[in-house]
Amino acid sequence: MERFLQSCADENMVVVNCTTPANFFHVLRRQLKWDFRKPLVVFTPKSLLRHPKCVSRLEELTTGSFQELIDDENADAKEVRTVIFTQGKVHYDLAEHREKNHITDTALVRLEQLHPLPVDRMRAVIKKYAKAERYIWVQEEPLNMGAWQYMAMHFTDIKWEVIARPASGAPATGSSKRSANQQIAIIEKAFAGATNAAAPKTTKKAKA
Repeated sequence: MERFLQSCADENMVVVNCTTPANFFHVLRRQLKWDFRKPLVVFTPKSLLRHPKCVSRLEELTTGSFQELIDDENADAKEVRTVIFTQGKVHYDLAEHREKNHITDTALVRLEQLHPLPVDRMRAVIKKYAKAERYIWVQEEPLNMGAWQYMAMHFTDIKWEVIARPASGAPATGSSKRSANQQIAIIEKAFAGATNAAAPKTTKKAKA
């Protein structure tokens, strides 16, 4: 990914990483409907083809348009103290962890288009979460790869925290167990210090 982003400037190409079937459909549709032509680079991992949460309703395909950024519809802006920006399938790992641990003060914002970067929409989201104290970029790629350097270049006025795998000379660890452990560490670090709401209580049935 970083190789493509290093070549991006002046809107010379479009780089996306879609996390929903509807958004993937709409970005292809937009590409054909434009009255001009430029390269479209799509990063879409195979794992999302079978992910149970990566689904779209039929009406999301028949209506609407491509979303360059997907805000967190489950977050209460009044409670959010941490805003996590990310892209790609790591979003689903973060969302699963947040749900399991009843975390209420963290918003998950997905960047679906990396170039041209939707700067205005990102700043609108930052303004929306006015009480946020932390802005984190989370990626599953090594620190010296992925989209982090590209993001940091475009948002020099934001005090970002970055969470990623350790810098590496290769994109893969060579060990599925090591890779899984690093992924777990990324997710847990992203929510370190997050507020957990009280877990829903279960009522015991009275004995007959």
